[in-house]
Amino acid sequence: MIRVAVADDQALVRSGFIVLLNSADDIEVVGEAANGVEAVETVERERPDVVLMDIRMPEMDGLEATRKIISGTGQSRVLILTTFNADEYVFEALRSGASGFLLKDTIPDDLLAAVRVVASGESLLSPQVTTRLIEEFVRRPAEAEMPEPHPGLDQLTERETEVLDQVARGLSNAEIAEVLYMSPATAKTHVSRLLTKLDSRDRAQLVVIAYESGVVAPGK
Repeated sequence: MIRVAVADDQALVRSGFIVLLNSADDIEVVGEAANGVEAVETVERERPDVVLMDIRMPEMDGLEATRKIISGTGQSRVLILTTFNADEYVFEALRSGASGFLLKDTIPDDLLAAVRVVASGESLLSPQVTTRLIEEFVRRPAEAEMPEPHPGLDQLTERETEVLDQVARGLSNAEIAEVLYMSPATAKTHVSRLLTKLDSRDRAQLVVIAYESGVVAPGK
């Protein structure tokens, strides 16, 4: 059973998600929160597998709540709820430890599938999200101070660096296999090695490392 907590300051939206999630045989809602403070408290108390987290909430926003949750138990995975076009926090949310994004107007079956994907340890990153990341970097001034390159990059083989580039562009293992002319199993193995060498919890964090370290050049 996948244990889920829902954090959204709009009671009607929150209730709708809860009803939908509880309708699935393999998902159970174990807590709800109307703001970031309540979200952190709920996670500490209930230890859910997945947290559906709105970004814009009173008292503490979803970004800060995500940071506290990830730095706390580290067991719960955060799936950001977003209106996407209105939110400009995609990159910061990933840096905070979010495992993916979900549009608030997504169809019910896709929401349930998203929860299952994140609960399984995968990340939920669509090409639209990676496009958003590129746009974020393009907007940044060239002289803006950037983090130091990740030390684990020195450990990567040339092939692993190529795979990291494709992961950062939002490609699935099957798509990476097609682009780089390898089997899906080989692509999966390379991604697993990247997670280990770069000490990343999921693909979302690999994307952050790739963009921050310049493995992927914005606009190319």
